[in-house]
Amino acid sequence: MATGGIARRSEGQVYRVAVIAALVLVVMTPVGLILYQSFLDAPFFDKTARLSLEAYDYVLTDPDFWTALGSTALFAVGLVAVAVPLGAMLAFLLARTDLVGKRWLEPVALVPMFLSSIVLAFGYTVAIGPSGFVSLWMKETFGFKPWSIYSLGGMILIGGLSHVPNVYLYVSSAMRSLPSDLEEAARAAGANIWRVSLDVTLPMVLPSLIFAAALNLLLGFETFGIPLVLGDPSGIVVLTTYIYKVNGIFGTPTYHVMAVVAVCLILITLPLVYFQRLLLRNSRRYAAVGGKGARATPLRLGPSGQVIAWGLIALWLVVSVALPIGGITVRAFVDSWGEGVRLRDHLTLAHFAHLLDTPSLYRGIVNTLVLSVVGGALAVAIYLAIGLAGHRNKGASGAVLDYMVLLPRALPGIIIGLAFFWVFLFVPFLTPFRPTLVSLFVAYTVVGLSYGLRIIQATLMQVAPELEESSRTTGASRGRTWRDTVIPIIRPGLVGAWSLIMIVFLREYATGVYLMGVGTEVVGTLMVSLLTSGSMDQIAALAFLSILFTALGLGFALRLGARIHD
Repeated sequence: MATGGIARRSEGQVYRVAVIAALVLVVMTPVGLILYQSFLDAPFFDKTARLSLEAYDYVLTDPDFWTALGSTALFAVGLVAVAVPLGAMLAFLLARTDLVGKRWLEPVALVPMFLSSIVLAFGYTVAIGPSGFVSLWMKETFGFKPWSIYSLGGMILIGGLSHVPNVYLYVSSAMRSLPSDLEEAARAAGANIWRVSLDVTLPMVLPSLIFAAALNLLLGFETFGIPLVLGDPSGIVVLTTYIYKVNGIFGTPTYHVMAVVAVCLILITLPLVYFQRLLLRNSRRYAAVGGKGARATPLRLGPSGQVIAWGLIALWLVVSVALPIGGITVRAFVDSWGEGVRLRDHLTLAHFAHLLDTPSLYRGIVNTLVLSVVGGALAVAIYLAIGLAGHRNKGASGAVLDYMVLLPRALPGIIIGLAFFWVFLFVPFLTPFRPTLVSLFVAYTVVGLSYGLRIIQATLMQVAPELEESSRTTGASRGRTWRDTVIPIIRPGLVGAWSLIMIVFLREYATGVYLMGVGTEVVGTLMVSLLTSGSMDQIAALAFLSILFTALGLGFALRLGARIHD
């Protein structure tokens, strides 16, 4: 029996080492290529390329780089300042109170999280931009428009509103596990519900608030769509758009300069990723609930509280959901708009007919669906293989696995796409896959690695350890235990994970900017390319389809019982 136990442990170790080695290869190859390229004076495939610090010298002495860095920092910090308080308030109202209708309100409140930032940014443009539907109505009704979204302030506000759901998810998960004794005591002492939320509830979930702030700060540095759509018209450049535009400055591929900016982004965001892991590792220290669970009684809002809460949430939903989605919906079905134009006289389906008649646009729609449905299923299988390798693994290999999973989070999607473009273009045995969806699938899988694995790990933790131990004591190998015991139990969770990864793949756009070619078009990336030509009709139709696909995916996920929050 002892020999068999040793053999089974050895089997598990071999599997774990193999998975970690494969993960290190897939993650570190593009990262290493970016680092190597940053120390060359020309593209790495150029035979005349030599080791040099020329690119670092150019970037670090370029005033535009420092302007972009400052704009990025302001945008990221401002995004956090908007998203964290609103997300915490939303979490308190939906998780800790008796708010009417909160069960169906949560999926609606999470909608901005499932839409790509470029879709949201375009939606705001056609709704409240200079010629937006709401802007024109304001001018006709009141004679002026009291806002400008083509500004850093507009970018911060819209970015913050769109990231409220990210804060909500983490904070609401913590709030659901809190005992209500302290809150009830505060209420009995005469504190109103808003004072209870500020003085009692929020301090108890402070670690989750800090984690959410760190996550959103990281996302702020990586955001590409909102600065591209809203910042570019007014000349505002952030680091991601600086990378995107640097080729246009020189007129030739400047991969070494782009690589230096990518390295700078990694150096900024990697400490944030480490900080997140530290918070997750120490989260048990701040637990407010014991092992037996706690009684959680919803706090009563009362009639006036219900009205105030619903008013606040309704205002946020109008601004964050109704405006961008409504703007895109209207724009997709009209062929003309402006002052004095009656929209109902200009309804049309011509924009969608054009999508079907244009081969590249039609391929983009088909490719998006194939990548999300088929690619999402394959990605879940890969995430499951990685999750099993780290399942109940507390050793050094588990820490390595964690860092490899979190590292891609430190890279914006546009950088990962660029790195894999290089890999597939110049690694000989991968070159044939460059003009296929395989290149996009690999890049998408790496981009979604941390999110997908978190879903899988949460599903695996639902399996009681004694079930695995009983299978092992009967002589079953680790692989047999996983196949016959673990996977059948978590199968419903895997289906739910597939539906959520589908949505992640549907909304991805920046990763494909450099990987897109004839045959590898996807909806999000097509929207980025169409922005440069001003093809607003096609962008509106593609954005509407993106929203439709996401809505169907979210409905499918909820029907399958997918858990959106932990």
